[in-house]
Amino acid sequence: MRINKLGLQTGAVLAALALVATGCRGGDDGGGGGGGEGAIDAPGVTSEPCPDAVNQDNGCIYLGTISDLSAGPFAALGGPITDAQAAFWQRVNEDGGIEGYDIDATEYVRDNLYNPETHSQLYTEIEPDVLALAQTLGSPTTLAILDRMKEQSVIGAPASWTSLWGFEDNILESGSSYCVDAMNAVDYYVEQDDAQSVMAVGFPGDYGGDGAAGAEAAAEANGIEFAEFVETAPGAEAQAGAVSAIVRADPDVVILGVGPTETAVIVGQAAAQGYQGRFVGLAPTWNPALLESPAAEALQGLFTHAGPWGSFGTDTPGHEAMRTALGDVDPNDGYTSGWAWSYPLKAALESWLSGDYDKTREGLVEAVGDLESVDFEGMLPEEAGDRTQDNDIFRQTVLSSVDPEADAGLTVLQDFTEGPSAAGFDFTGACFEG
Repeated sequence: MRINKLGLQTGAVLAALALVATGCRGGDDGGGGGGGEGAIDAPGVTSEPCPDAVNQDNGCIYLGTISDLSAGPFAALGGPITDAQAAFWQRVNEDGGIEGYDIDATEYVRDNLYNPETHSQLYTEIEPDVLALAQTLGSPTTLAILDRMKEQSVIGAPASWTSLWGFEDNILESGSSYCVDAMNAVDYYVEQDDAQSVMAVGFPGDYGGDGAAGAEAAAEANGIEFAEFVETAPGAEAQAGAVSAIVRADPDVVILGVGPTETAVIVGQAAAQGYQGRFVGLAPTWNPALLESPAAEALQGLFTHAGPWGSFGTDTPGHEAMRTALGDVDPNDGYTSGWAWSYPLKAALESWLSGDYDKTREGLVEAVGDLESVDFEGMLPEEAGDRTQDNDIFRQTVLSSVDPEADAGLTVLQDFTEGPSAAGFDFTGACFEG
């Protein structure tokens, strides 16, 4: 099955179509054949079939997407994330849907420009017409709507990995956080290379700051030096200070919490100035297009990726299903993330529709909280989906090395690993807030 790409042009078309849509997308008398108790009384659920429905006798559940599709620092990832989620739900529909409903994840797609104010405005626009968010991209952007998501009992699958999501009932996260990934990466290089110092470079706040907090915690646990956290702004031209700080301090390991553009500049320029330590990039730092950049040689020699799952070409049933559903695409781990992020919401919808829950948004929030496991088809361990524990932080990371011959340019170096720093860390709140 081949899907249309939701790049800038397609995203704009979808936005235009949605703006002229009527208000009939809200909750109705529940038709469509949902199981469990009671009629559905929730926005974004109709007894009418979805547009271009696979199953004409099914009702429709509308999911919203607010992503970075054009101008923000993660636009190279936002399009593939959104495409993969469209393919994921299309596969669900082709398998018959969920309890008498098809899932529509394309009608309400919006471009946030990676701007919190824009994100908030777009959420206001689509919230009355969707049951939940298939994607809310970015930590600061999602924080801009989180209070209203709680007030309105809206569940959202985040396109980010801040440790804060482990403490938010309305955010249905998947995989390890930036904080955990930084801890496990530091532990790995202490063990493998006897690293004695670490620095963090990243965007301020709950992305770069989360990774920096994890790096500092792991440095303390290992009794090694944490040099500093160098905050840097998005944009290639803004990285001179970060590069100078790395070359001056010369740490053994640098944890990067930036975008792909900044990664190329920092790694390439630091290497050109003589730095020969190890860069570890958190999940959003990588894009295979970096292998076509002037920094390609430096990345192959100095860069390791730390993320929540294996890259595009990894051999699991979930990865294989994703590749089959997407068809002929250029490998990109935006696809991998968009696909993996969708499993918990699928599990929650199945439980909500078939179980003894109120068929309201509030009932869906309750169903999310009762999830004991999620079938990620091998992309993550099933226990990564457990929402029933007081401290349900998933603490395993996949480390990958740069490989120009691999799909998406990454190959697994160390499969799911939990180092002593993450294993022993007392998560009482978001790392970057501590």
